[in-house]
Amino acid sequence: MMRILYGVQGTGNGHITRARAMQRAFATRHVQVDYLLSGRDRDAFFDMDCFGDYQHRHGLTFAVSNGRIDITRTIRQLKARQFLRDVRELDLSAYDVILTDFEPVTAWAGRLAGKTVIGAGHQYAFQYRIPKAGNHPLASAIMRHFAPADIALGFHWHHFNQPVLPPLLEPHTPCPPNHSVVVYLPFEDTRHVCECLAMFPLQSFDVFSPQPIPSEWPNIRVHPLSRHGFQTTLAGCEGVICNTGFELISEALQSGKKILGKPLHGQMEQLSNARALQMLGLAQIMPTLDRESIHTWLSASAQPRQHYPDVANAVADWIVSGDWHDPGRLAHQLWQQIGPDAPDTLPIPAV
Repeated sequence: MMRILYGVQGTGNGHITRARAMQRAFATRHVQVDYLLSGRDRDAFFDMDCFGDYQHRHGLTFAVSNGRIDITRTIRQLKARQFLRDVRELDLSAYDVILTDFEPVTAWAGRLAGKTVIGAGHQYAFQYRIPKAGNHPLASAIMRHFAPADIALGFHWHHFNQPVLPPLLEPHTPCPPNHSVVVYLPFEDTRHVCECLAMFPLQSFDVFSPQPIPSEWPNIRVHPLSRHGFQTTLAGCEGVICNTGFELISEALQSGKKILGKPLHGQMEQLSNARALQMLGLAQIMPTLDRESIHTWLSASAQPRQHYPDVANAVADWIVSGDWHDPGRLAHQLWQQIGPDAPDTLPIPAV
């Protein structure tokens, strides 16, 4: 039986959502998967039963203040010695392959141990020629070396004639409409967000926050983070206001929600995602949280649903097969399931 160690970056919930879909796919196959999560304190994770007795490490993450990367706080909380110790001490002798969703401890430990490391996540798409913004040398170096992989499975909303895969998502479950707008801006001050939304008293908002506050506004409900509550509200909402991370926007596109994205300043991935969304006509973007952008977006029409294939099961089959030399072929097969604009061929990525 193949044995896999699956490292999941826990800074944002998108990586964990993707890992849940992969967990269900692996559960139906003859394979043993152990999980390691890092990027936030263990007691800050929630609804983690599907990962069993998962391992936890401090890992590496970025500090954020008022909607932008805080370099000073990032350096102060780095804990480089602990990270190096965690990498050296992680025992990988029982594993056939390391799978990492931008999780650095497993990625670097796998490289040190000479194990094959497969990177599966949105960040690995940045190894290819996709839309990019804020792409200065330091940002590019961080993207490439934060959680390095021998084989890259990158996910994106379009192939851009590159060997990237469609979004890896859980199946869309329709839900009765609740006529609300879901707001998830975890790096912003929740009170400031609510004060801005209160300017639209005829529109109801469901704000999800890691630090919820009592709502003082009749059109705004403020919720703590909860997987079931968030997914239920998201399924029935009219639209989503969020940062331009990958997973939540992918879920919103799959369920046909209109999207207003606010990129996290100083973060290449989110700035690049914002550019791609605008190029593809999939969302409206606001650089800062402002009333005019929200007003324009609220009056916009609904977004057509994007139909994505079953990427999780395709990736699970591909990994379990052990034939990892041509992820470009896997990408080509998945895009062909979407529509006639899929490329005839996709280049084999450099390893």
